[in-house]
Amino acid sequence: MDLTFMVVLVIVLALFFDFTNGFHDTANAMATPIATGAIKAKTAVALAAVLNLVGAFLSTEVAKTISGGIIREGGGGLAISPEMIFAGLMGAVVWNMLTWLLGLPSSSSHALFGGLIGAAIVGAGFGVINYDVVVSKVLLPAVLAPLIAGTVAFLSTRLAYRITTRKGAVANPKRGGFRYGQIFSSSLVALAHGTNDAQKTMGVITLVLVAAGTQPAGSGPLPWVIAACGLAIAIGTYTGGWRIIRTLGSGLTEVKPAQGFAAESSTASAILASSHLGFALSTTQVASGSVIGSGLGRKGAQVRWSTARRIAVGWVLTLPAAAVVGALAAAVAHLGPAGVIIDAVVGTLVIALMFLVSQRNRVSHDNAISGLDHAGEVVEIKRRKKKRKSEAQPEEKMAEQLMEAGE
Repeated sequence: MDLTFMVVLVIVLALFFDFTNGFHDTANAMATPIATGAIKAKTAVALAAVLNLVGAFLSTEVAKTISGGIIREGGGGLAISPEMIFAGLMGAVVWNMLTWLLGLPSSSSHALFGGLIGAAIVGAGFGVINYDVVVSKVLLPAVLAPLIAGTVAFLSTRLAYRITTRKGAVANPKRGGFRYGQIFSSSLVALAHGTNDAQKTMGVITLVLVAAGTQPAGSGPLPWVIAACGLAIAIGTYTGGWRIIRTLGSGLTEVKPAQGFAAESSTASAILASSHLGFALSTTQVASGSVIGSGLGRKGAQVRWSTARRIAVGWVLTLPAAAVVGALAAAVAHLGPAGVIIDAVVGTLVIALMFLVSQRNRVSHDNAISGLDHAGEVVEIKRRKKKRKSEAQPEEKMAEQLMEAGE
C-alpha cells in the first residue's frame, strides 16, 4: 500500500479518535454547573468546545510523551510502521465507542495507550515499548492523580462548608455564590482538558510522520497538527457532548455548588500540572476522583462501594482490553494491504453499528453515560427529615429556604 495514502489514513483515523474523545470525556467539565443551574447546557457545551481548542495550543509536553516516549522511534530504537499505528488507533476507537455505548466508565486516553501498545508489540516485539515511560508517565499518574485530586477536593469542600456555615445550623445564603464560581472552575477544566487530551492525538500523528520518515525523530507536533487536533476535539465536544450532558441523572444532579466548585478546581489543577510535566493521564479518572472527594467532604456522606468498584473495574480494564483489540487489528494488518482494508472496513462497520444502536435509545442510562455520573453515585448524602410546612414555624421555614439556597 502506498506510504502516503497510509499516512493520510492514519491521520484521518487519529482525528476521528480525537472527535470521539471530545464527546466521550469533555462533557464532564460542564456537568456540575449544568446540574446546579449555573449555566445552560447548550452554552456550556459551546464554551467547553472553544476552551478545548484554546487549550490545545498551550502545551506540547504530553504530545512528546506519546510521539517519542512510550514507543521507541528512531535514534537506534525499534521503528513501527504506519500500518501498526493504524491498527492501534482502530483498537482504541472501537473500544472507546464500545465502552461509551455500554455505559462502562472508562478512559479514552488509556484506550489510546492500550491500542498503540498492543499493536506495537505485535508489529515490532516487546522491545519497542519504553516501559520506564509507561510506568512513570502513564500508570503512576493513573493511580496518584485521582487520589491527589480527590483529597484536595475533600479538603476544599470541608473548608468551604465550614467558612460559610452560620450558627444554629443555618447555611449562609451567600453559599449559592459558588454556583457562579462554577462557571470559572468548569471553564478551567475544559481548558485543561484541551492541554492534555488533544495532545495525545497530536502525539499519534507526529508518531506516524516520524515512522514514515517525513519528520525527524524527537521533534514535536507541527503547527497544522496542533490546529487540526484542537478543532477535532472541539467539534466532538460541541456535537457529542450535548448528547452525554442530556443523559446525566442521579449522580451529578445531587452535587451542590460548593462541592462542584471544589471538585472542578481540584480537577483543573491536577490536569494542568500533569500537562506541564508531560504526564498523559486520564481526565475522566481525575474528574471522578474529585467528585468523590468533594462528596465525602460534605457532612453526612456515605460511600456506595458497589458503584466505586464498577468505576475501578472500568479504570483497570480499559488499557489491557484496548491493547488486546489493538493487537488483533495489528495481526490482521500484518496480512498486507488486504489486512489494512479488512481492519478499516470491519472497524467502520462496527462503529456505524454502535452509533445506530445508540440512536435507537438516544437518552438512556444504559448506552450513553458519563464516567463522572457514576462517580457522583458513589457518594450518598444523608438527608435530615424536615417538618411538615404546616407544623414549621416561620423562622424555621426561612432557615430551610436559606439552607436549600446555600447548598
